[in-house]
Order: sequence, then structure tokens, then C-alpha cells
Amino acid sequence: MAGGLEPHLEALRREMAAPGPAVLSVLLALVVVVITFLIWRFVQGRRSSRKAVLLLGLCDAGKTLLFARLLTGRYRDTQTSITDSSAVYRARNDKGANVTLIDLPGHESLRLQFLERFKAAARAIVFVVDSVAFQREVKDVAEFLYQVLVDSTVLKNAPALLIACNKQDVTMAKSAKLIQQQLEKELNTLRVTRSAAPTSLDGSATGGPAQLGKKGKDFDFSQLPMKVEFVECSARGSKGEEGDADFENLEKWLAKIA
Repeated sequence: MAGGLEPHLEALRREMAAPGPAVLSVLLALVVVVITFLIWRFVQGRRSSRKAVLLLGLCDAGKTLLFARLLTGRYRDTQTSITDSSAVYRARNDKGANVTLIDLPGHESLRLQFLERFKAAARAIVFVVDSVAFQREVKDVAEFLYQVLVDSTVLKNAPALLIACNKQDVTMAKSAKLIQQQLEKELNTLRVTRSAAPTSLDGSATGGPAQLGKKGKDFDFSQLPMKVEFVECSARGSKGEEGDADFENLEKWLAKIA
């Protein structure tokens, strides 16, 4: 029996000593699979270490009421925040996964300071917009959103981004589609003006922020490295303080990213 196997073993030894194209192809394929798996594990590990969902937006956009409704389901009177609030939120999905909701102040003098503190931990960002006041606040909304989108840490980690068009229970509220169109227009204008910033004597730009979107094309959200979605919602709800909030699409999105 051993004698019968010897020729086959010898052929295998010769093949391994001087591998042919077929063996090299198999080995190369195995190396590619292993490298791909290691990269996937590394990316997943980094993502799983980021558990925070940041609630951003201008003052009075409704972030804090949205935060309270998501956690308790109940309405409560709120006031302008001067510090962050955080709590564990259990997503409504089969996994029952948890994320940490963090409500950040929207005041102009505080918002970037708090974003700097929490941005590295962000798995996702909910940018809350006051759909009723949007027309008069569009430039301020776009300015803050621009600062978020060109941040180097945000660009590198590419957290999922949801633009939550809040206060849809009010008759004069703007639709998510109109808000998206207006934001893309304003962000495009900001990009053009910022790219024309003064340069230093050696010709280098003094501003330093990253380019937003694709050069030479009008900006739209599909050009960003993160996935951007828009939803309409109402933290107050159509029945006011006594009723439920209307943010089913927001809850579905949180379940998806958790």
C-alpha cells in the first residue's frame, strides 16, 4: 500500500517545490481572501467601537424633545441646552442592539466645541432641521452642516447621516424634498466661496478644510463618502402634548444603523 502511494507523494513534493501556474493561482487567491477578510474585520471593529448617534442642529430645531421622545415616548417641555445629554437607546429591530444617543447643544458658541468632543465616537449623525423656520434659517443651517461635512474626522469615519426634517405637524412646514434641494444649493454656494479663500504668500491655501463633493460639479449629497438620507418627522406629533410623536421613519433608520 505504502509503495503504491509513494509515486503520488513524490509528485506532490515536486509540485510544491516548483509550483505550476495552477498552484500559484490558488495560493494567490487564498492570500487575497485572507487580506480581504482582515480588512473587513478591521473596518467592522472600528465601526463597532463607535456606538454614538449624535443629535445636531440649530437652537430650537427640536433636538431635545426628539431625544426625550425616543427614550421615553413622552412629551416634555424643553429649553435651550447648554451641555450635552446622553442615554442608551435600544433599537427597534430583531437584534435589540443598543446605541448611545447624544443630544448636543445647538447654540452657535457651543455646537462646534461639543462636536469636537464627540465626533470620533459617532456611528451616525442625526441633523435636525426646523422645517417651519427653514426658509429664514437656511443659510445658518447650511453653514453648520458644511462645518460638519468638511471635518476631517467625519470624512474619515463617514458616519451615516440623517437629515430629520422636524415639526411636520405644522401646516407651514417645508417638505424634505424642498429642504434637500435648498441645502444642496446653499452648500454648493458655500463650497465655491470657501474654495476662493485667500492664499498665503507661498501660494498655499490658508483655510485648510477639505473639498466638499466633486470638483467641477454642482454639489449634491450623493457625492459624500457617507450615506445621506432625509426623513420627515414631528417630535411633538399631530395631537400635541397628549399624543404620540410622529417619527416612525426615524426609528426605522436607527434600527438599521444600530
